[in-house]
Amino acid sequence: MNRRGEALLASLGDRLAGLRGRVTPDAEMEKITWFRAGGVADVLFQPADEEDLAAFLKALPAEIPLTVVGIGSNLLVRDGGLRGFVVRLSAKGFGEAEVISPTRIRAGAATPDKRIAAVALEAGIGGFHFYHGIPGGLGGALRMNAGANGVETRERVVEVRALDRQGGLHVLSNAEMGYSYRHSAAPAGLIFTSAILEGYAEDRETIRAAMDAVQHHRETVQPIREKTGGSTFKNPPGTSAWKEIDRAGCRGLMIGGAQMSPMHCNFMINTGTATGYDLEFLGETVRARVLETSGVRLEWEIRRIGDFKPGREVQEFLGQLL
Repeated sequence: MNRRGEALLASLGDRLAGLRGRVTPDAEMEKITWFRAGGVADVLFQPADEEDLAAFLKALPAEIPLTVVGIGSNLLVRDGGLRGFVVRLSAKGFGEAEVISPTRIRAGAATPDKRIAAVALEAGIGGFHFYHGIPGGLGGALRMNAGANGVETRERVVEVRALDRQGGLHVLSNAEMGYSYRHSAAPAGLIFTSAILEGYAEDRETIRAAMDAVQHHRETVQPIREKTGGSTFKNPPGTSAWKEIDRAGCRGLMIGGAQMSPMHCNFMINTGTATGYDLEFLGETVRARVLETSGVRLEWEIRRIGDFKPGREVQEFLGQLL
């Protein structure tokens, strides 16, 4: 393995001394992503809490690249890995959810969406059943306005705490998050640390029934026991991504160890040997075939980051793969 991370840490001397979080040089990102594929990050930092993260950001030189990842459920890391530092918020410092009023919950950005749904159920707070079916954490949900079963994150957000690249604190209102379909207009450099969410009073039996319906739907139509990243592409206006993929004959399509799920063809899965290259090349091939078949331009919902390995670049679909 190329020990680029150890060299980077050595070059910083004692600038990061005093941090309480975990610093891992040359971290294997395939151990983090749900696809179980991808290259190595120079250095992975998992801060102990918001104060520790702020101290790290203030100490990190501006010229060193910084990438923020969540729990890895909606993430494709390319095989060439990631330069500089990768920040991943840990469950210990950022994974708690607590009820702060009869209808409000405060949760850390690393809290699994499913955990927020469970806390809401226990407190009799309605409106969070959809999180029971989203395989991700709150930070990602805030960034991409995650939604399911006809509900979106933007309907629940009151305010969001975030740190900027210099460690400065920001508190953003719902309006300042600038939500639209699977998107937030909040500055890309902000690292969300927690949020206050609001639902409404609802009977626990009603909430439980809604959560059970979500779970039943997932188990019957989604490959939830596979190495997958959830929905691969956003739904285009007026249609569904899976319908266009199916129409283009891509259900079950395989490249290397990557496959479009035969069960739900908008889910890409690692059948066991897929590389980041296999997964991204498969996705771009699907985009090309859908464009050719129906004229629909699918947009990635999976976040793709990192460098390609030399000679293993994946071109965008526009003409190259047709």
